[in-house]
Amino acid sequence: MRKIDGDSHSPDDRLTAWLAALDTRYLADLTPSETARALRALSSCYVERRARLAEGAALGTAGKRAAFALFYSPVHFLTTQLIVRALPVDNARLSEIYDLGCGTGSAGAAWALETGRARVRGIDRHPWAVTEANWTYRQLGIAGRATQGDLTRLRLTPSVDAGIIAAYAINELTNDARNTMLDRLLHARTATVLIVEPISRRLTPWWRDWERAFEAAGGRADEWRFGAALPGRQRDLAAAAGLNPRELTARTLFAAAQRP
Repeated sequence: MRKIDGDSHSPDDRLTAWLAALDTRYLADLTPSETARALRALSSCYVERRARLAEGAALGTAGKRAAFALFYSPVHFLTTQLIVRALPVDNARLSEIYDLGCGTGSAGAAWALETGRARVRGIDRHPWAVTEANWTYRQLGIAGRATQGDLTRLRLTPSVDAGIIAAYAINELTNDARNTMLDRLLHARTATVLIVEPISRRLTPWWRDWERAFEAAGGRADEWRFGAALPGRQRDLAAAAGLNPRELTARTLFAAAQRP
């Protein structure tokens, strides 16, 4: 697998090399059509059977894991990259990114690349996701490490030089765990906090409460629709799976760091 030296290659170069490495990593054992079928099943899990996500249903088979890595991971990377570029974030100041529920590491990696120097600390409960996140960091030339654990128990000691991201993770928590995280994140205001979730209100019924809490604390809520320019592999997988991503969409909650 090719690893890109972060000191000598642009973010776009590293993204291209990572996507090529994903093809090599997953299409050696699965054909694109098999991966597309798995992507259809995975998308159904997210939309129709979200109650099973906490059980790890989305990553329950090799096919679904491959589909997630080949499709959703790059989509989450690209979406986060565009969001971070659009928000009023002082990226050059950030030296550490906490990625809560990091999954394959793509969202935290996207933010880290925008800073040019930040180290990532990822945490996820799924062992495959942790392994994949560490592989993602290596491929993209990012300093960082993902570990297995409960994101609600991660000790946060953020500073004004830290960013905290939870991308597509808060929605998979139980109500009690979600309430715990809201309190912890709003008390971590010396760091920059970013929450990313699907744009559908039906999939995030808790969103309005979080939105009010962030706005009361001086944060902001946004909905994003970016014209989709998916790489070739991801575009082909989407078409074969019956998906039609004309836009990259997400909703976010954002709170800039407050100096103590």
